[in-house]
Order: sequence, then C-alpha cells, then structure tokens
Amino acid sequence: MESPSPSGPGSGSAIDGAGIFLVLVTVAVFFIPIFILFPPVPPSRSEALSQTHAKIGLDRSKSNLKKKNLSSRTSQQQPTIQSLWIYPVKSCAGIELARSKVLPQGLEFDRLFTFAQLKSPFPVSSDESRKEDKKGEHTWHFITQRQFPLLATVKVELYVPDASRKPSAGEEVSTESFIILRFPWRERGLAGVLATLAAKLRGGLRARAEKEVLLPVAFPGEEEIRERWYDWEQVTIWKDTVEALNMAEELPEELRLYLGVSNKLGLFRVDPSRLREVTRCAPRREEAGYQPATGFQDAYPLHLINVRSVKDLEGKIGEVEGLEGLDVRRFRANIIVDGAEPYDEDEWKAVRFRSSAKSAESEQGAQFHVSCRTVRCKMPNVDQDNGFRHPVEPDKSLRKHREVDEGAPHMGCFGMQMTPLFENTDDPEAMESWVEVGMDVEVLERGGHRYIKQ
Repeated sequence: MESPSPSGPGSGSAIDGAGIFLVLVTVAVFFIPIFILFPPVPPSRSEALSQTHAKIGLDRSKSNLKKKNLSSRTSQQQPTIQSLWIYPVKSCAGIELARSKVLPQGLEFDRLFTFAQLKSPFPVSSDESRKEDKKGEHTWHFITQRQFPLLATVKVELYVPDASRKPSAGEEVSTESFIILRFPWRERGLAGVLATLAAKLRGGLRARAEKEVLLPVAFPGEEEIRERWYDWEQVTIWKDTVEALNMAEELPEELRLYLGVSNKLGLFRVDPSRLREVTRCAPRREEAGYQPATGFQDAYPLHLINVRSVKDLEGKIGEVEGLEGLDVRRFRANIIVDGAEPYDEDEWKAVRFRSSAKSAESEQGAQFHVSCRTVRCKMPNVDQDNGFRHPVEPDKSLRKHREVDEGAPHMGCFGMQMTPLFENTDDPEAMESWVEVGMDVEVLERGGHRYIKQ
C-alpha cells in the first residue's frame, strides 16, 4: 500500500500558511522600528510648534520636588527656594520652572486664563450662539478644581520663540508665544481606534488619545478680536466682577463634556489694562509705591508654601485610605521653599530672595510683602495627577490643626499670600525682578497676621 504523498493538498496549505506567516513577521520586524522612530501619523500642534519654538518648564523627571531633592535640613541652615510654578490657565496643570520673572501682578505667564461657566435664570444650551444670549440675564462665574476636579488633568504647555534656532533662508520668524491645552479624549468607533493608535505610536504604550487646544499668549488686538468672534463679557472671580475677553470660540465641545460642565463653558483672557486691584491685607499704594493688582489669581499676586509645613501636616493626617502621602503640588503655590521650620512662614511679614551668584539681578534679589495667610478650601483634596478628589483629607486636618487666624474662624490656613515690592516704582517698565531655584530666603520682618475677608 502506497504512503500518502507529502505534496498533497493539506501539506501545501500548511506550507503556504507558514510562508505567509513568516513574511508577515519579517515585514513587522522591519517596519515596527521605523514606525516607532517615524510614526505614520500627522504631527500634533505641539510637535509642529517644537520645530520653531522652545517649550518652557522642567520635565517631570527633572522636577525639584522629587523626594530625593527635598532636604531634611535643620533650622540652623538657610531656607532656600526649592521649586517655582506658574499656572497659565487657572486650575489646570501647572508648569514647573527653574527661574521666573516677577511682575507687579505675579510671576510672568501666571493665571492669564480662567475657565468660567454660564449661570442663567433660564436654560441655555451649550451650543447656543452668544449672539442669541440675553446679556444682563446671565452671568459668568469662574470654575476651578473645587467643582470640576478633572481640570487638574488638563495639561498646559507654554511655547516661546526659540532664540537659539537659526531660521532657514526666506523663513518668516515667529515672535509669538503660544499655550497648548491637552486633555484625554477618545472618539467613538474607528476614529477613536486610530487616534489611540496614533497616540501610542507617538508616546508609547501608556499614551492615550488626546485633544489639543492652541491659544495665543499675547493679548489679541481689536482686529483679531473681531475676526475670531471673541467677546467682551463680565466674569466673576469670588466677589470681584471684571470685564475680560471671552475666547470660548477656541474651545472644542469635547472639553466641556470631559470636565462634566453642564452649562456653557467660557474661556476668559485677563485684560492687562483691567487688572483687579488688591487691597485688604496687601500694602497700600503709599507703602508699595504702586497700586497692587492681580489677574485671575484668587486674591493676591503670589502664593508661597513651606515644604516642612506640608510634611508636618502629612504626619498629622497619618494613613488614610485613598491618600498616599501629601503632595505639595496640591496647594498650587508659586514659590515653594524648603529648610524653614514648619509654619515659620506664619510670622513672615517681608522677605527677600537672593542668590549667592555674582550678578546685578542676584545682588538686588526679589522682595515681597507677605500679606496674609492663605485660607484653604477643599481644593487640596484633589490629586494633581489623576483628578481624584478625596472626600475628607486634607481639608479635615487643616480645619482641625490649622485654625490659627482670628480673621478666619473655623477655617484652615496653610501657606502665605505675597505682594511684590520694587525699588523703582516711578517707571512701570522697571518694575520687575527675578526669582530662581536655590535662592536664599531672607526674612526681613516678622509679625502677626489677621486675615481680612473679601
């Protein structure tokens, strides 16, 4: 009896299948590294900007707030600036800096924009044109992580013209700076699958699909305001109401849905000529030499916090489910100092930051009036990485252990509000100074504080 031929139909199919599989593996091995190095997807706005602009800020891997960078120095050692932060869009993710310019209204680029939600006595659909709105019957109110904790996950990138870049022949050099907002968003169906694939090809397996919003840093001129359908409207920040430029036309509807905002979402740009005057605990015009003012900060131009105060509060909280340590970023400070005794900042009335480096800027340093304590709400309950809001802490411990100001009964106080001071206030263009990580903290005056409510 003859044996079956090895070249029968079944054997041929096996050989064909194995050959096809081998070809596919070979193609994949060849093309995957190319896809990783040169993703076959259109460049994002941030990737396009990076060709002509420099991104401001420190990478997360180089943060000065990493545990190994936070010291355990004793009170006999000089306190220094440990970290600097700006928040170009109020309540969104911050940008850590190594150095920053100080202006009368705060650090440069800080709180230029704020989101706001429309409040109206009658229903207003989210897609209703502003031309149909009945002004005077609705009001815009700023929103923060207090109401919408996912704002913490809206990333902010700041791009300025790259001075070190040599433009090609005939290339028009951009002098504009831009902000890019990025938030997680995946479309339904095939579009969502392709967006996720593109994100992973760009950023690795952990990357998620995102949407980007491009915003100009410079305040727009009248012609641009008309062309882009921006609108002058009043927006309320706590109890202050100011007129600012609503640039909601730049916002995709997906951002409102992502944040969970039920009504119309606005994006306001502060008008540099219409800043909010700061009074209450701030120095008077006669003392400061100018009228203190600020943009979309809560109340004062800058906020300072002490690392060792955060560590002390963390020890008082102890182990709590859902709260793994107390990240100093939860308190949204501009200037974070290390090396001072816990809560020593409560008694600071005036400080100067000065570098030991020999330069004209460092010799003068940056001087501030420490205006009052910071009265805390529940916003520090929000994790700044994932937007999770803890139901209890640290708000409960702040109220228990930090009810220290007679002007703020039953409230927890943590950190200090500051107002910049300048040598020459006769020339507005000369009213600037610099702060830098590593600068020494020199306490010029000590005394008591009493918070004055708005």
